[in-house]
Amino acid sequence: MLNFYDPYFRQQLTAQASLHAAAEATASAYLDGKPKLRGKYKVTSAERDIDFWSSRFFEELPSEVWGSDLMVLALARYFAQERVANVDLLARIATDSPSALRNAVRYSGLVLCQHSPRRTDFDQIAGAHPEVAELCKVLDVFELAHRDRLTALEHARSALRELTPFDLLIHASLHAFEHILPHSLAPSPRSDGAASADEVTWHAINDILLWKLATAPESALKLHEADIGRSLGEHLAPLLSPSSTAQSVVAHEMRAAFGALLEAQIELNEFVSLSADAFSYDDGIRFVRNGAVLEIEEMEPVARAPWSRDGRKLARLHEYWFYRALDEFAGSEIATHTIGRPENHEANRLAYIRAMRTRLQLTEVYGVADTVTTDAGDSVDLFQALLSLELMSAFFLHDFIGEYVKHLDDSADWVTALEKLIVGGFGQTLENRLPLTWSDREAKISRITGWTVSSKTPQGSPRMAARILDFWTSDWALLAAQVRNSQAGLRPELFERPILKFGQRLVQLPWLVGMQNNSTAAINNLRRLGARRGEAREETQRIETRLGTALEARGFKVMLNWHPPTETHGNAGEVDLICARDGTVFVIEVKSTFVRKSQRDAWLHATTTLRRAGQQLQRKVAAVLEALARGGELAGCLGLELTGSVPPIHGWIVDTSIERDHERFSGFLKLSLEELLIALRDDSESPRLSWRPIGLSQAAILAV
Repeated sequence: MLNFYDPYFRQQLTAQASLHAAAEATASAYLDGKPKLRGKYKVTSAERDIDFWSSRFFEELPSEVWGSDLMVLALARYFAQERVANVDLLARIATDSPSALRNAVRYSGLVLCQHSPRRTDFDQIAGAHPEVAELCKVLDVFELAHRDRLTALEHARSALRELTPFDLLIHASLHAFEHILPHSLAPSPRSDGAASADEVTWHAINDILLWKLATAPESALKLHEADIGRSLGEHLAPLLSPSSTAQSVVAHEMRAAFGALLEAQIELNEFVSLSADAFSYDDGIRFVRNGAVLEIEEMEPVARAPWSRDGRKLARLHEYWFYRALDEFAGSEIATHTIGRPENHEANRLAYIRAMRTRLQLTEVYGVADTVTTDAGDSVDLFQALLSLELMSAFFLHDFIGEYVKHLDDSADWVTALEKLIVGGFGQTLENRLPLTWSDREAKISRITGWTVSSKTPQGSPRMAARILDFWTSDWALLAAQVRNSQAGLRPELFERPILKFGQRLVQLPWLVGMQNNSTAAINNLRRLGARRGEAREETQRIETRLGTALEARGFKVMLNWHPPTETHGNAGEVDLICARDGTVFVIEVKSTFVRKSQRDAWLHATTTLRRAGQQLQRKVAAVLEALARGGELAGCLGLELTGSVPPIHGWIVDTSIERDHERFSGFLKLSLEELLIALRDDSESPRLSWRPIGLSQAAILAV
């Protein structure tokens, strides 16, 4: 079968007359998943791997070619695949460009996949290359550390294999009331910022639950009242009424076993994020072996600063959108109304403002419309969906977490405080005040229908309430099948869809819903889990249109979605925005993604989406330059009077993510959309604080 890449390299060599440029263009095609088809058949990634790494053009490449970023990324793909070996090529690269080989191994993630046959390739050339031999020893240290942690995790899991997912949720909730809430809530009862809770523990619990879903029988994913009663009797009641019975002893052993499992999961996760991912994706450090121990040497402090700076920037942006919502609320009619019952008015008003905050961010930054769709394809009112989650958070914060903290302050014992919370709920309100709650789906719909009251539905809409529940629900039977069968697809994090469906029972975790960042939950629900929704393309179009409007308001002439002539630039693609002012032209490529939580995610975004955006801009800027050089319609639409010379042209990648801001890709500057919008609004300073006119307490404002 004809190899795609050898003739492609020849074509590029003819067009560009440079071995370096032709090699990079061919590597770029490989990284971008080309060819997609061979005839009418889809080409698999394994077939592309075999074709590329069996290519003959590698024999012609000078050693310096392998030092380029694109060739290193291609080489990293070699170490990430398992179908084809080319040890001779590795040996040549190890001789000519050892740093390229080292970086490729790092970026490939081989540090956590050392069973791969590509590790064997690496070992084969180690004898003749001291630098490769040392890297192999570093990988050996990682392998041992990783294996020890996996063994410890598997041992910890063995004690809890018989528990159901609901059993584990009880233990997770007990752990949260004992360990997370007392520390996370002092002195402020809630913060919606990036570090609002012990995220390390949250992510570990999420991983534990995914493990349980992969191993649990299907019958355990449909809850009945008898199942709930059994679980509570076995895992919660013995804590509240301790005794020396066998059941009580087993319950306490299970709590200890859960603590050990959580500790093992956290240890593994921390090893991956702080050690393995740092080794793979942090270019500012290197791991140096000292015997059987690895030590970190900081090589470039400047290279390490952006990740921590991004965290601070994310928190500031969160505050920015809150204050924008606060100003909008202060000028609205509802600011003078009582929202809900008088005793709940301030909490409800704060929930309303928070929902406005997220709606502003979703509409202005992510292009989301007033309605969105559930996985089932039903239409949901965006603001009502956001408000419903904020009201759930407010309810759990006040009636569960707040009451628990009061009891904890009085008793200084978390079990006593939890018991008082439970007894108080049953005694005063006949409500469930257990560490986790559940209800029949129909009952839940009835309970939140009042939150859907509007001018069109003054009594509320049960249909809309049902759709809102679906929007925030993770169906654990479907998720279990997906995990069990290793199906492709993204797994919901607990906070992204915090209503857990067990058949007709819906389960919620007050400690999570009351404290989570609902803004990030909404963004990732739509842009991460829902990236393939039918309206996603329309949302990107709205982003482009609204950015164009903002630029026009500042005196720019704007051309949206310009198509270069196919006869001269057939492969350039649609140009999202072209704008001009004061004799300078900007060509803008817009990207819309989600909020990332790890250096690995940020690195993948930079080396895929942003890398491709830079390549797209190369073609598009060239097309704009040529069109302006010819004069005509484009120049006229941009208000340019050309007098023999083409004006300066700048290409920008404008992305909804904040990672890698102000870095360059293919020579083009990357900016976050929020930064650009704030600059165009002249919002470099926070908007005025509007809490005094509408009566919110300063304490409430500080808990944004």
